[in-house]
Amino acid sequence: MGRHTYAAGAAVTTVAVLFAGTGAAQASDHRARVPSEREIRELFDRWNAALGTLDANRVADLYAPDAVLLPTVSAEIRKTRAARIDYFKHFLENKPVGRIQERVINILNRNSAIDTGLYQFTLTDKHGHRSKVDARYTFVYKKRDGRWLIINHHSSKVPTE
Repeated sequence: MGRHTYAAGAAVTTVAVLFAGTGAAQASDHRARVPSEREIRELFDRWNAALGTLDANRVADLYAPDAVLLPTVSAEIRKTRAARIDYFKHFLENKPVGRIQERVINILNRNSAIDTGLYQFTLTDKHGHRSKVDARYTFVYKKRDGRWLIINHHSSKVPTE
């Protein structure tokens, strides 16, 4: 009987260690570093630099596979990589350069953040003529497999009134 009690005791100890290990992992998750506002600001800089390459694939690489793009100059919701590439191919023809005018960053947790505000694009057409487009934006970022990706991007022209 002592042997049976020992085995049961060992099983209880093993289960306790497993649960303790799980708790330690969860506690470790809660202590993981939350990104700084600067890190989130730099995600826009990374995106803007990708625009500067004029390569739609490079821009699309910054979006999660299941990301949603509601673009500034298109009425179509872009839910696939192919649809996002199609949009950026046309948008990049105007050599856009974005500049943040005002922003609010909300860090939700260690793996997600929202950057929202106003930005302005300087566009240059094929004849060298420049124009500016003022727009509102929201980028929702999610860290997946250690990499920050855009999971939702909404951009719309600022109303004139």
